[in-house]
Amino acid sequence: MAEQELSVPVPWGEIRGKVWGPDRGRPVLCLHGWADNCGSFSTLIPLLPKECRYVAVDLAGHGLSSHRPPGAFYSSPEYVADVCRVVDALQLKNLSIIGHSMGGDIAAMFASLFPEMVEALVLLDAFGFLPTDTTEISKVMRQGMDETLEYEKKTEKKKRVYTYEKAAERLLAANPTLSEQSVNILLERGLLQVEGGFAFSRDLRVNFKNVIRMSWEQSLEFQARIQASLLVVLADSGFDRILSEPAQSRFTTTLLQCLRDRNHTVVTAPGDHYVHLSKPEVVAPFVSDFLRSKVLSRSIREHKL
Repeated sequence: MAEQELSVPVPWGEIRGKVWGPDRGRPVLCLHGWADNCGSFSTLIPLLPKECRYVAVDLAGHGLSSHRPPGAFYSSPEYVADVCRVVDALQLKNLSIIGHSMGGDIAAMFASLFPEMVEALVLLDAFGFLPTDTTEISKVMRQGMDETLEYEKKTEKKKRVYTYEKAAERLLAANPTLSEQSVNILLERGLLQVEGGFAFSRDLRVNFKNVIRMSWEQSLEFQARIQASLLVVLADSGFDRILSEPAQSRFTTTLLQCLRDRNHTVVTAPGDHYVHLSKPEVVAPFVSDFLRSKVLSRSIREHKL
């Protein structure tokens, strides 16, 4: 499928991205994970149904999208508002969403807040609403605020400059399961050429703790508000093994059971957290069958009516 570049104006700059598929195809918004960019979908999308129009965005502060203004935080509600801006700019009334990792959390929150707009939701190695232990919320919120406020006090905010090879090594060190091809794909939008070499394009502030947290009760309430058909594709060596807050792991089993109880689909694929990028042929059949049965078949029925 041919791809084209996307730019959506926002109050502080632009949200960038890429688009694949026919102009009048059923819209599928693709949201990448933390510190990644929309390139993480570039190997999967060509294997998905050609009748859809895939819009993969660089989230604010990631890839080629503008960084948030000084003084702003990066948290889930802000990202959801960005999705609203993109959806509004593209004049989409109904859509499906594929979200990987943090992008899955953003997708699920959007589907919960705007249930009438989302037909189908695919979470790739994500749980949608991963709660924080109530006793930990205040500590994590304070940490996120402290990190941000300390960063704002720094007068020197120059980005480190790397050779391409050193930047690739750094990305691989942070994500050891990435293949060489996957590293190169993510660096296409993850690096900017600067004097003396390359700098990572993402805003350093995306590294700070998310200050907006959800309790267990809130996560269940949000999950229950989703009306879309939902597919969760977990990697058997993925996110569940690398949770940044160990206490969260005790919530995941119950969250998944709640999804199954609502007749949503949960499957496990062999691979790591980036299996959708490094081995898309493993993930594509699950996603393709889901889109055909939940979105495209409905489209055919509506056309016949």
